[in-house]
Amino acid sequence: MAEQKEQRNKKKGNRDKTREKESEWQERVVQIRRVTKVVKGGKKLSFRAIVIIGNERGQVGVGVGKASDVIGAVKKGVADGKKHLIEVPLTKSNSIPHPINGDGGGAKVMMRPAAPGTGVIAGGAVRTVLELAGVRNILAKQLGSGNPLNNARAAVNALSTLRTLSDVAAERGIPVENLYG
Repeated sequence: MAEQKEQRNKKKGNRDKTREKESEWQERVVQIRRVTKVVKGGKKLSFRAIVIIGNERGQVGVGVGKASDVIGAVKKGVADGKKHLIEVPLTKSNSIPHPINGDGGGAKVMMRPAAPGTGVIAGGAVRTVLELAGVRNILAKQLGSGNPLNNARAAVNALSTLRTLSDVAAERGIPVENLYG
């Protein structure tokens, strides 16, 4: 009897650990849109959800899910976002290492590092991407399209092309000190 209780408690402990791992990821729904498809019998209604997922420690992803109900679309969007995670290099002041531009579809995003205390100065889906990536001080501007999906993808594109000094030094095969001078 005591052994069975121990086994049950172990299983509960494993479930708690997996919940902790899942809870470190934050997910935010940027847009839910009703879409219709014209079929032989009339119109078929479904939902598209754009979801941004991140752990606020340098990992972020954008996912899209479509389903006949909103909850299913959001679940599919979260799964898609986890498949497309990227690593974001952050500085000590929780900013980005250098200015960068990104594009996705018709949207362009311009990002500049900012001094500590500035906050996240960005709008729409770009702001959500930056907050869930863990960026605390940044200036960003959406250019071109106002489409939330394209803007989120443009922000992820920009963040994925960031490089640190140590990355550049390793690529060139020289010490970091030689980059300065």
